[in-house]
Amino acid sequence: MDSVNSPRGVAKAAGAVTSMQLEQGCMTRRVFDLIADKWMLSILCVLSEGTARYSALQRAVVGITPKVLTQHLRSLESSGLLTRTVYPVVPPHVEYELTDLGRSLRQALQPLLVWGESHLDEVEQAQSAHQQ
Repeated sequence: MDSVNSPRGVAKAAGAVTSMQLEQGCMTRRVFDLIADKWMLSILCVLSEGTARYSALQRAVVGITPKVLTQHLRSLESSGLLTRTVYPVVPPHVEYELTDLGRSLRQALQPLLVWGESHLDEVEQAQSAHQQ
């Protein structure tokens, strides 16, 4: 058992993620597997601005292939993070929108996005120095 004074005990007390929590199949790992993907985050950011059609998502998420976009949209829908609404018109009209759960995830990711914007120059400088 971890004492509160051990590094792992301090991490648990602070609510930090420990290596034990990142083992295959654990809840934390499953959440990371869902969202730790550049396309998922990009799609979530686009949809956080409101409802979007497939073609608008494809234009907004630069570099994503139609197959990968479709796979990610299906994954987000099956996870309850977005809804897919099909309108019975010709040609078919499909819209995607974040659910309340998806919006709460976007809010939880906001501090990470702010950190990234605040520290991107430092990260790029470190990467550049490392490559030399």
